[in-house]
Amino acid sequence: MSCLDSPEVLTRVSRRALLGRSAVGFGSLALASMLATDAAGAPSGLDPLDPKVPHLVARAKRVIFLFMKGGPSHLDTFDPKPLLDRDDGKPLPFAKPRVQFAATGNLLKSPWKFRQHGESGSWVSELFPHLARCVDDMCFVHSVHGTNPAHGGAVLKLHTGSDSFVRPSIGSWVSYGLGTDNGNLPAFVTLCPTLAHGGINNWGSAFLPAAYQGTPIGNASVPSDQASIRYINHPHQSRAVQRLELERLKAINEQHRLTSGPERSLEARINSFKLAFRMQTAMPLVEDLSGESAATKQLYGMDDPINANFGRMCLMARRFAERGVRFIQVTHSDSKVQWDQHSDLKNGHEKNALEVDKPIAGLLQDLKARGMLEDTLVWWGGEFGRTPTVEGTNGRDHNPEGFTMWLAGGGVKGGLHYGSTDDYGFYAAEDKVHIHDMHATILHLLGLNHERLTYRYAGRDFRLTDVEGNVVQPLFA
Repeated sequence: MSCLDSPEVLTRVSRRALLGRSAVGFGSLALASMLATDAAGAPSGLDPLDPKVPHLVARAKRVIFLFMKGGPSHLDTFDPKPLLDRDDGKPLPFAKPRVQFAATGNLLKSPWKFRQHGESGSWVSELFPHLARCVDDMCFVHSVHGTNPAHGGAVLKLHTGSDSFVRPSIGSWVSYGLGTDNGNLPAFVTLCPTLAHGGINNWGSAFLPAAYQGTPIGNASVPSDQASIRYINHPHQSRAVQRLELERLKAINEQHRLTSGPERSLEARINSFKLAFRMQTAMPLVEDLSGESAATKQLYGMDDPINANFGRMCLMARRFAERGVRFIQVTHSDSKVQWDQHSDLKNGHEKNALEVDKPIAGLLQDLKARGMLEDTLVWWGGEFGRTPTVEGTNGRDHNPEGFTMWLAGGGVKGGLHYGSTDDYGFYAAEDKVHIHDMHATILHLLGLNHERLTYRYAGRDFRLTDVEGNVVQPLFA
């Protein structure tokens, strides 16, 4: 007979043994991190993911981050350059950056035509015919710039604000600052994330309490219809028995607190067990798309094998968003092409754009139709752009000096074009927006002051934007 079947022997079970026993079958990777570290949790008796009051009036309640791994070319998507077309094959008429990832040659025009769309007259290349119909809801930032020309550093910078140290990810900061609107689901979910170029650090909580790290569902090498949270179902015990274990674990903890005082790390572990227990019911309901109409699935392109994988992730993002998850990341990546076209730019970008164009447009249209786009901030971009100069015969190199991101919903001005790169698209030139500025702006839209959102660690107050970052107010509606 199990020791848990008899209350008389409860005091003979160590907390360590019961923690280990209870952990079997609970399905969050965040839980594994909590058990593997001594990260401090919330003050005794409080769930660290309880909703928190924002610093400011929030325009957005949640973020959906559409991460285009590898660095899509702004010059071939949303930032047309007539002079690049005119001077194709000629030398760049000014100096290239002092630090470059690879050697490049003369100017290379875009293989795609651009047209104006919507009431805003926004220029979009023929790579994105579906997104072109959504431009009046999109706010384009054409002057984003970073500091690192290598994927590893640039991806970490984009996700954590640092390209050289392990720091909490933006989703973890948002979870820390706001908590969650649904205690049955994680505050931060990342769908099919890449395991390369920083891997778990891109959704990790670093020195923040482990409750705030992202929960990955699958990874980039797993088709989205096979992506799931491991151990979401307990293979041996009913929910009734699991609930009994948690109640008795709580009783042991209360007894320990009376005699020895609170242990914040223990509280974090127990909170993780409670969340994982609740997720066993909530998570399968989110992942079950059987209730979605055929028309909705078609809107996301799930009836087309080319769009189905990314379309499912975008639909899942909407389902998590409407259930109160605070930060949802959707990654477009694969082990071969990604958006990293050092060669064969035309075929590579056409493949990638074809996979994501309809699903992203479907997401925007679906959110808008449901009245969710008003308080959901959709953020699109990669870790950098591409050079206007050619690499090899038909590719573009990494370019962190100037590139485009766009936002939609969540309190930003639709149809706005902010900032610009130079005449050939190499450098951010007008109204420059650093990655720190983008982070500060996203936090502000969520009601968080990036200078006040701090965490004390190792003798200093850390924040996502370090000691930099300015909110880009002109983007706001």
